[in-house]
Amino acid sequence: MTSNLEEKIKDRFEGMVVRKDLTKFVKGNAVVPTYVLEYLLGQHCASSNEEVVQQGIEKVKNIISNHYVHRDEAELVKSTIREKGQHKIIDRITVTFNDKKDNYEAAFANLGLKKVEIRSSIVKKHEKLLTGGVWCIADISYLFTEDKGSSPWIIENLKPIQLSAFNFGEYVELRREFSKDEWIALLIQSMGLNPEEFGPRQRMLQLIRLIPYCERNYNLMELGPKGTGKSHIYSEFSPHGILLSGGDVTVAKLFVNNNTGNIGLVGYWDVVAFDEFAGREKRPSNKLVDIMKNYMANKSFSRGRDVLNAEASMVFVGNTDRSVAYMLRHSDLFEALPDRYHDSAFLDRLHYYLPGWEIAKLRNEMFSTGYGFVVDYLAEALRYLRDEDFSSIVKTKLSFSNEMTSRDRDGVTKTFSGLVKLIYPEGNVPEEDIVEFTKVAMEGRKRVKDQLVRIDDTFEKVSFHFSNGQEEEFQIDTPENKRFQDQILDYQEEHNGEAVDQPTQEQSRESVKTIKKEIPSTEEAEIEPGSQKRVEENQTGITYDDLFAPCLKDASKVRVIDPYIRLYYQIKNFMEFCDLIMRIKPEGEMMNLELVTTKDDDPEVAREQFKGFEELKGMLLEHDIIFDHRFDETIHDRSIITDTGWKIDLGRGLDIFQQYDFKNRFNIANLHQGARKCKQFSVTYLDIEPEEYFE
Repeated sequence: MTSNLEEKIKDRFEGMVVRKDLTKFVKGNAVVPTYVLEYLLGQHCASSNEEVVQQGIEKVKNIISNHYVHRDEAELVKSTIREKGQHKIIDRITVTFNDKKDNYEAAFANLGLKKVEIRSSIVKKHEKLLTGGVWCIADISYLFTEDKGSSPWIIENLKPIQLSAFNFGEYVELRREFSKDEWIALLIQSMGLNPEEFGPRQRMLQLIRLIPYCERNYNLMELGPKGTGKSHIYSEFSPHGILLSGGDVTVAKLFVNNNTGNIGLVGYWDVVAFDEFAGREKRPSNKLVDIMKNYMANKSFSRGRDVLNAEASMVFVGNTDRSVAYMLRHSDLFEALPDRYHDSAFLDRLHYYLPGWEIAKLRNEMFSTGYGFVVDYLAEALRYLRDEDFSSIVKTKLSFSNEMTSRDRDGVTKTFSGLVKLIYPEGNVPEEDIVEFTKVAMEGRKRVKDQLVRIDDTFEKVSFHFSNGQEEEFQIDTPENKRFQDQILDYQEEHNGEAVDQPTQEQSRESVKTIKKEIPSTEEAEIEPGSQKRVEENQTGITYDDLFAPCLKDASKVRVIDPYIRLYYQIKNFMEFCDLIMRIKPEGEMMNLELVTTKDDDPEVAREQFKGFEELKGMLLEHDIIFDHRFDETIHDRSIITDTGWKIDLGRGLDIFQQYDFKNRFNIANLHQGARKCKQFSVTYLDIEPEEYFE
């Protein structure tokens, strides 16, 4: 994020933003939610004065140190309360109603106290204490009593850690002072992530995780590999959401306890998220699944003869063990779910399937270090927006395919409405963004529908497309459908469109050898002069072999022009290009390879840059490649030129891959370019007269 934008954020949202690196710095080993820490940081570090910030950090550290209750220090805290008579603590407090005593009793998660009487006035003011627990700052006193039926612990005062007031009009007014890209960067930064580490599509996928907070009764599923931050956004981002273990759910806990009449979590929380939802071995009850289906479809559930409504959005996150290619070849993208959730009636209720396999695994540099909203402030903004409905915008501006069902349309319009709330909270959306948001929304619902066709033969294949007022038609498909067409065709031929049983573990092992994509030979690949290849963000399966090999065949002179071969990873890209040259070149023949680039501004980096090129020169000469390099500070365009008459215009140069953990020696992406996610780029192939470029 640029320094100008940082200053703009601090100036416009003074007192409502916090430096995101401070949260991690202060947290230490305390298992305390982010919104708790940022609540404290917002109170004590809301300043651009570094001295004031440092003083605030120390104060927050002292508060956490002196008042946050660690489980292993619970007895010490109890002793402190007894000796002092009263002490302020930070803990998660849950309240239950004791019908035998006709009173409310509190339990402290870390302090270990139970059955502590709490005044009904406090409970009525903060009803969420009755379900799931709430992090609070509480004044606890101790008064010994000989009455064995009474607790000596007394809650004198209690305050949930959340914003005391929120001005939505001010929020909307200040939003107008930011461009779309600036605002998205601010939202991503507020999520604790560095926006500069994510491309446009990656940013959009991250924002979709927030839609359940601003859209009522929104049903989202995200399945993907571990380490992408799937559960973080629902465990620590907002005091209005709760994260549950996927196997730790009952009808009474989630919906209603028919014995007591108490309403479950959906009645108190804006978002109920299920962590570790995948797992074929799990066995949820049929009753729970049936009630969940009804709630997801109708926003209601039964309590005896009464029908109750709730507004909680449902989020399901879990890990997948198999590649997308394997799932599309052998089963479906829901295959990791328990059998009772691997049900077309349940899955058809989903509004969006977020492709977790596209989201990069989190690395240290991906976490934000600049200013973002105090998460509690943004959480209140999103909660306020739950009362808005912007689905009418897309309904009046665009025409959907007649093949799409009402559930398909509902999924698209709710996702569209959520994106508008996040990016244009006042509801004024530019025409081009109406189309962009609809494409994103339709893709997520299409992913659901495509898999339903595989799972249940009563579902028919549906064309997802829409048109605007200019009679432009937009046909929507998912990236994985485009990427794995061969696997999809193999599946269709084998199963003839019928539903397929889940593969066994043994079948998985036997078939794993069919997953790897073979690199096409240069004889098979054809490239036409004047053609262009476009690659989308997050696309995989792209290699230098695919892009360049047919043009390099039979060349004896190759010139690479790229101003950005400076840093280690950029030089590594060039080395991989050299590897391609070595494999393409007939053994025993000489080749001339020239690199034209620019010298880095940092003298130390420039020295390493030159040293690396000189080492590469000696190594390549052993393989009959004469390598030369020169610096030219005037170049800007990127291209590859051969003496066989090819000029390849490179939109991004050789830097086409998203950053990956190349230091991890067990990362397959180190060895195989096809396993890496790409940045968005294009390559144009031109026919030239080589004499104009080579003497």
